[in-house]
Amino acid sequence: MVEAVGIALLNWILGLVVDRQQMSLGGMDTDAMSIGTWVAGGLFGLYLLVCGVVLLRAAVRDRAPGRLARILLITCAVVHGLLGAFSVGLVGWAAFAFMMVVLGLIVLSLLGYEAEPSSEPAAEAPGGQDAPSPA
Repeated sequence: MVEAVGIALLNWILGLVVDRQQMSLGGMDTDAMSIGTWVAGGLFGLYLLVCGVVLLRAAVRDRAPGRLARILLITCAVVHGLLGAFSVGLVGWAAFAFMMVVLGLIVLSLLGYEAEPSSEPAAEAPGGQDAPSPA
């Protein structure tokens, strides 16, 4: 949750910097760049917030997340892996270590629950005996 707020705040600050210094990249309008930064930061922060809520819900219920929630968490783990790789060159090893810790915690939450046993009974042969195995 803190990471979501941090990402949104970072993008808000970057949008302000672009807007106040009238920076342009390839002739783009500075207003479009700053608004795009704010929207992207808000969406990315919302995405991380939803991932955090999914993890919190799984922890409170003490059950593995559902199929869509698992897909969301897998994409979040991939994003953290990529951000960790990029952060080494841009920010440093401390940021990389933080991103890898978060990645590890996401993967742990995905693998930490055992598969739920099937509620269907095992298939039996007619007559109540197990079917013979093919030789």
